[in-house]
Amino acid sequence: MLAVRYTGYGSPPELVDMPSPVCPDDGAVVDVLATGVCRSDWHAWRGHEPVSLPHVPGHELAGVITQIGSDVTDFVVGDRVTTPFVNGCGSCPLCRAGNAQVCPNQTQPGFTHHGSFAEQVALFAADTNLVRLPAELDPVVAASLDCRFATAYRAVTAHARVGDGDRVVVFGCGGVGLSAIQIALALGAQVVAVDVSATARQRAENLGAVAVAVDRVTERVIELTDGGADVAIDALGSAAIAQAGVLALRRRGRYVQVGLMFGPDARAPLPWDRVVAYELEVYGSHGMAARDYPAMLALVSDGVLRPQELVGRVISLAEAPAALMALDSPAPPTAGMTVIEVS
Repeated sequence: MLAVRYTGYGSPPELVDMPSPVCPDDGAVVDVLATGVCRSDWHAWRGHEPVSLPHVPGHELAGVITQIGSDVTDFVVGDRVTTPFVNGCGSCPLCRAGNAQVCPNQTQPGFTHHGSFAEQVALFAADTNLVRLPAELDPVVAASLDCRFATAYRAVTAHARVGDGDRVVVFGCGGVGLSAIQIALALGAQVVAVDVSATARQRAENLGAVAVAVDRVTERVIELTDGGADVAIDALGSAAIAQAGVLALRRRGRYVQVGLMFGPDARAPLPWDRVVAYELEVYGSHGMAARDYPAMLALVSDGVLRPQELVGRVISLAEAPAALMALDSPAPPTAGMTVIEVS
């Protein structure tokens, strides 16, 4: 099969011919139709998150099952599927309770093993982790759901519990941030979007948010939300944003950390005096289990959620190395998600 592979952290990825994956007994091999280019892939390529080298990135995918393991009972060859970026083991207490997104024995395509920047990818614990796709859902749109959109959906609905009339601030207008903005607006919220990039802010405004730059951001959010936001979501991952987000909340507000934190930011302090005095809720949010996808997919099928509006461009597998390296820029020139159409 053809795949995009890098041999060292930061070394240029290359399109190469390599062996197809072996089908796990409890899993499946999927022919990849489309796969997203995510900043998490960039973090692994840059060595912020360790992976085995050489490595094939990619964790947002849609495809067709071409091989099925002997232990799989719920799926067959020919099924059009997607999968969360966190795949649970399927047998631990957390997985059995429906919380595969925090499984201690999880696998992640593109991190724990070769991913979906390839014509084929192997996935484990298929009965726990695969999701059938609606027949009408385009593979490019389906691939855009797997990490950023699904992660945003769970952050907005399960943790932030956004409802009609809530005032929400979203920090970072990349794939996760734009997804969170669209979902919050669909639930009836008023949304303030924050980003350093004018292009990203314009994309947020096109969705219906009020967009601001980072200057005096806490004060601006408090002004625009008439005293503070009900919900703050960090969709980027920054100590400075965490501080600003908590301080921008009104009493009994909810702060949700979605963006990954690395280096010193991973141990960033919060203004706990404000957390206690205002009775704030602080959550981490790590993807969404496969069992929770049907509710999101139903809203997509009904047109309530429109992930297709968040796709910035569609590229070929041969263009994927350049797209991954372009994420070295904190504010890429193209706003929205980049999706690779594989076949």
